[in-house]
Amino acid sequence: MRLRNITGSREVIAENEYVVQEPKEQKGKWKSFFGNDNPVHLEIGMGKGRFLMTLAEQNPGVNYIGIEKYSSVLLRALQKMEQNPLPNIRFIRMDAEEITEVFAKGEVDKIYLNFSDPWPKDRHAKRRLPSRQFLARYDEILNPAGDLEFKTDNKDLFTFAEEEVAETKWEIRAITYDLHNDSKMCEGNVMTEYEEKFSSKGNPIYKYIIGR
Repeated sequence: MRLRNITGSREVIAENEYVVQEPKEQKGKWKSFFGNDNPVHLEIGMGKGRFLMTLAEQNPGVNYIGIEKYSSVLLRALQKMEQNPLPNIRFIRMDAEEITEVFAKGEVDKIYLNFSDPWPKDRHAKRRLPSRQFLARYDEILNPAGDLEFKTDNKDLFTFAEEEVAETKWEIRAITYDLHNDSKMCEGNVMTEYEEKFSSKGNPIYKYIIGR
C-alpha cells in the first residue's frame, strides 16, 4: 500500500487538534492564532514532520507551520505529535499553490523547502517548489528581511533551482553542493528522514539560502 493512500487518513486529519481545518480564515492572523508575537516559520512539503518538529522543540520562541498535500503522509506527522505534543507547531493539509490565500503579505518570516518532488518532466516545471512561479508566491508572503532555505539530493532539480533564482529578484546568499562536508553551512543542520537516508549512502546534499 502506498503511504499516501491509507484508508481513513482524511477523516483522522479532519478531527485532529494539531491540524488547522480552515486555514484561509487565519490569513493575516497567524500570530493571534498562536497567541503570541513570535516569528512564523513555514515548511512547504513537510512529509512526516521530523525536520519541523525537531526545530519546534529546539526553538520554543518560534511558531512553526507545516504544509503537506498528502493526507497519509501528514498522518505520520500527527502520530509523532501525539507522542510528543508541541505548542508551537501546527499543520495544514493543502496544495502549496494556495499559500497566498492562507498567508498575508510579509506574514511569514522564514520558508523551508526540503527534498521537494522534482517533477522531472519539462512540462511540469512550474509545479516544482523552487520554480519562478513559486518564488513569486513566496515573495508575497515572506517578510522582506526573511529568507528561504532549500535542500535536495537531486542534482538536476538543484541546477534548475539555481537557474530559476537568476530569473527573479531573489539572490543567493549562501550555497553548497555538499552540505555535510561544508562546515559553515552544516552548522546546526537538522536532517529530514530523506536526508539521513540519502546521505548515509554517500549522496551529496545540495542547499541554498536565498533572499531579496
